[in-house]
Amino acid sequence: MGDIKMKNYMEDCVADIMPSVLAEMNVCRCERCRMDIMAYVLNKLPPKYVVTRKGHLYTKLAAIASQFDVDIITAITQAATIVSSRPRHDEE
Repeated sequence: MGDIKMKNYMEDCVADIMPSVLAEMNVCRCERCRMDIMAYVLNKLPPKYVVTRKGHLYTKLAAIASQFDVDIITAITQAATIVSSRPRHDEE
């Protein structure tokens, strides 16, 4: 039972889709801005927690990923617009 994991699957979905969405936008892609965008998106979208054995996570969930794509792309676009209007990459 030691290899059972809990994971917010939405994190992986956002991380997989975000680079291609940002590549189509004229926004800063520094690490701080990318992390701010990701945090904004994950706070807006409902979490999708799963409990599974290590190694079975991706095969088990690959089938449901596509149903989240439109919501994720919309949230990333909104977040990128907001973050780029008030970037914090120069703050310490």
